Amino acid sequence: MRIATYNVEWFTNLFDDENQLMPDQNWSARYKVKRVDQANALAHVFGKIDADAILIVEAPNTDTKRSSVQALQNFASHYGLRQSRAVSGFESHTDQELSVLYDPKILKMHHDPQGDISDGNHITRSPRFDGKFKLDVDVDGQPDVHVFSKPPIELALTHLGSGKNLRLIGVHAKSKAPHGARTPREATKISITNRRKQLAQCLWLRQRVEDHLKTGDSMIMLGDLNDGPGLDGYEKLFGKSSVEIVLGSADTPETRLKDPHAEIWLDPRQGWSLSSARFYSTQHKRYLNALLDYVMLSPDLVARYAPKWRIFHPFDDPECFDNRKMQKALLTASDHFPVCVDLGL
Repeated sequence: MRIATYNVEWFTNLFDDENQLMPDQNWSARYKVKRVDQANALAHVFGKIDADAILIVEAPNTDTKRSSVQALQNFASHYGLRQSRAVSGFESHTDQELSVLYDPKILKMHHDPQGDISDGNHITRSPRFDGKFKLDVDVDGQPDVHVFSKPPIELALTHLGSGKNLRLIGVHAKSKAPHGARTPREATKISITNRRKQLAQCLWLRQRVEDHLKTGDSMIMLGDLNDGPGLDGYEKLFGKSSVEIVLGSADTPETRLKDPHAEIWLDPRQGWSLSSARFYSTQHKRYLNALLDYVMLSPDLVARYAPKWRIFHPFDDPECFDNRKMQKALLTASDHFPVCVDLGL
């Protein structure tokens, strides 16, 4: 079984209000990329990674007119993808949803949110992700109320071939970028505020992970955490990166999630790094690479099913680099690249 996560930059802009794909010569939301070119590139990437399920981060929008599920299924039908069925979670407060495109011949899944509904008036452990989470992140004695603008998607998943049941949580954590800042001082203030919100979201996620592990659930936590160990100086202010929080402590291996890409970041002695996203910096006039996307597994999956992880990076993955069509498709489709794990079910 292959499970992937893929942040598709402004996927929603490829569809009209009737959820129909618009593969035309108008510009997409990607810089100097036409809609038809982004759509064709995405279809090529989906086909090549050949995953049984793909978490789409920044999936097409859902609102009173539009449906993320219908748009994705229309996309799959247009290109004849085997991942022909889609499922979505709670509606996002943005134009970017968390949805999963999957092969119904291989997997069965449905949205199955956990936790109590919380209005934020009381401190509640791991409330439902569309509610409010009251927590003192900065240890000032004043708990703040936190919400997800993009509530994580929680799925009950069954592998039809083996009958194996799993829990899957898809995430798009708060960005730390100081959008809207006009001065360095404003940038610092916004960055710290965003970091506080992101840490609260990841503590919320970690509580849910621990609850599942206590009941013996096999689980996969995947998506865009917008963070990695040592990515910025604000990490020192709060002690840990969001990724370290979600993974759990090395002192308790029975509740620690596994992602070897994250572990490379955690080793200060290694002299190289991995990346799953590539952005152009107008300040530095060059492309910057970052590891933002992860697939984390519960210990039982690691022990029993010989997992193998892969980042489909256009330059760092040898097969993608040698296949010029795939390399171009990855660079055209999005500013992130797919990350997947194979499990020998």
